Amino acid sequence: MDRFSELDAFVQIARSGSISAAAERLNVAKSAVSRRLADLEARLGVQLFNRTTRRVTLTEAGSNFLSRASALLDDLEEAEAEASAGMTELIGKLKIAAPLSFGLKHLQPVLSKFIDAHPGLDLEIDFSDRKVDLIEEGFDVAVRIGALADSSLIARKLCPVRQVVAAAPAFWKEYGAPAHPRDLEKLPCIRYSNIARPEIVPYWGPGGEAGSLTATIKMLANNGDFLTDMAIDGHGYLIEPTFFLVEPVEAGALQPALCNFAWAPANLFVLYPPTRRLSQRVRVFIDALVERFHNNPYWDERINARSID
Repeated sequence: MDRFSELDAFVQIARSGSISAAAERLNVAKSAVSRRLADLEARLGVQLFNRTTRRVTLTEAGSNFLSRASALLDDLEEAEAEASAGMTELIGKLKIAAPLSFGLKHLQPVLSKFIDAHPGLDLEIDFSDRKVDLIEEGFDVAVRIGALADSSLIARKLCPVRQVVAAAPAFWKEYGAPAHPRDLEKLPCIRYSNIARPEIVPYWGPGGEAGSLTATIKMLANNGDFLTDMAIDGHGYLIEPTFFLVEPVEAGALQPALCNFAWAPANLFVLYPPTRRLSQRVRVFIDALVERFHNNPYWDERINARSID
């Protein structure tokens, strides 16, 4: 059995979580996949999976080997595609992970333009706020917002992500426009739930002075679009990234406040697994992201002039 068939079987088992599922993906018999894996483990002299009756999981050696094996297969696929296309066209599949709301609002136009420019590519996109495992789940690239905990991935910063306080104009009319974050503490707050201690909201003043407010939580939810709609309906103020709020702010449905304060600033990143040679597909896609977003949070430019301050 050739080495690339063994590697392909190993990678498909790792990504699907079972030998049966890998056999379906490869369109071969389950016994053939088992044999390829056994031959690979015998040749390497290590056990790559822990096996149970229902599932296989990577050993430490298997996890370390997976990134290298995936990279080798990607390189082979791309080399074959480039040879077939005379290196004039990108061909193959690009698997992307991106946050749900940001992806739908701001990444979709980039993807549309990108696929128009490279029609030979097939895109598989996971729009989700969960932290996907790029290597184990076979993603080529991910777009993420916030702090980065996985140091094994390569990250490139695209642009800052700023948050603002906003509420419906009728809400500010009822409760009064805040002059300082402390003025918000007794007002009903609509808050994103997928953060540690959502009731504690740190802020930084115009001179850099740090503080925090204890929010009176009226509503918690794990989706920013839902929270935005509830704020538009007047149920409370929220503190959300400006990329969420630019459209309702421009429409007059929400009005920002305290824009001279900073609220848990974050960054937009593009991440990809470390490889000896970055795939041309990934490289060109990263270039497209950099061209669109690098140091240019265009949503901030549109929202700054709308503050209640």
